[in-house]
Amino acid sequence: MNRILAEYVWLSPLLALFALVLAALFANFVVKALLLRLFNHFIGLTAYGRDQQIRRHGAIERFANIMPAFVVSTGIGLIPDLPHGVVTIVQNVATAFIILSLALSISATLNIVDTLYHRRPSARLKPIKGYIQVVKIAVYVIATLLIIATLIDKSPIILLSGLGAMAAVLILVFQDTLLSLVAGIQISSTDMVRVGDWIEMPDQNADGNVIEIALHTVKVQNWDKTITTLPIRTLVTDPFKNWRGMQESGGRRIKRSLHLDQTSIRFLDPAEYAKLAQFGMLETYLQNKREELDAWNSKLGEAARFAANRRRSTNIGVFRAYVETYLQRHPGIRQDMTILVRQMVPAADGLPIEIYAFTNTTAWAEYEGIQSDIFDHLYAILPEFDLRIFQNPSGHDLKTLAPSLRRVERGAVAATA
Repeated sequence: MNRILAEYVWLSPLLALFALVLAALFANFVVKALLLRLFNHFIGLTAYGRDQQIRRHGAIERFANIMPAFVVSTGIGLIPDLPHGVVTIVQNVATAFIILSLALSISATLNIVDTLYHRRPSARLKPIKGYIQVVKIAVYVIATLLIIATLIDKSPIILLSGLGAMAAVLILVFQDTLLSLVAGIQISSTDMVRVGDWIEMPDQNADGNVIEIALHTVKVQNWDKTITTLPIRTLVTDPFKNWRGMQESGGRRIKRSLHLDQTSIRFLDPAEYAKLAQFGMLETYLQNKREELDAWNSKLGEAARFAANRRRSTNIGVFRAYVETYLQRHPGIRQDMTILVRQMVPAADGLPIEIYAFTNTTAWAEYEGIQSDIFDHLYAILPEFDLRIFQNPSGHDLKTLAPSLRRVERGAVAATA
């Protein structure tokens, strides 16, 4: 055997290299098995048990990769007859691999921390994904500098000393990351946006729930199930509406108007007054109103003989009182919040009567159902007050008017004849 090794000088280093590879593989197998067993033991003592979502990050596997690289780095120097340059290159590559494995292991551990944190009930109020991404960037930057320094066989201090001159370049390259980090800190510290909030940014075509807040972006799932990705800085620099206050209050606002034909507004005659007094929602109002008006008019003396001098109820005033009482008795309206029925400024499309109230639910479908039921009733009850909704003439209106126009035209022709 010695004669063969003496004759084939290259055989001895080759066998040693083969043995070193086997030793590295064996060390990798043993360490992984040992670490995984210890990990499973300790994780089994916690509430997470054998959590597959934690295992999939592969932190143990990445950390175990350090051992074979360490064996190679240490053992390569024990192999005889290897050139010094080869030993140095292998050791440097092995050390660089150790640094890379350590960085990947730290990154996987940070992913586990993020996964565990997001299982807390308060996680959506204070997301930490952006901060974890910043830590990862720092880890990878440091690891990159150390790997480069190791491969060129120079001290990392030499590379770090050159960073001062490269500061402006680094700031330029990472300006988006730095600005996004600052924006993320502002959003988190001021509690502007949380995961799960409904936000609205028409300029960015975003109208839906926030599903993710990361270092650079915020994802919004719109109501049509599309996803809009916003730069996180836009939440600081651009205006947006956050509906969280509405959701937390438990009531959603109704702010909508009925546009009445102004020509249908008039005073009530006694017969109409007596008819409306039979409405359960108007009985108390009309009784109090009659007493108020009678007391006022009795002070006029002889002037009360002229109708223009007397105060009288109008159909629109009674209608407003009816709507207010209707809202106060409606089971879907919050009675501890504002209930308002008011006249707005008349316009070309009629006199707006605005209903301002809050439903007792914030669910979209239920809110729309309550609002529709209210306005269905109000549109249907309007004729009882001899009021009309304003609308522009339609084809049906013109068709109804046509016979009258033809009769007028025939009468005009007959008169000229």
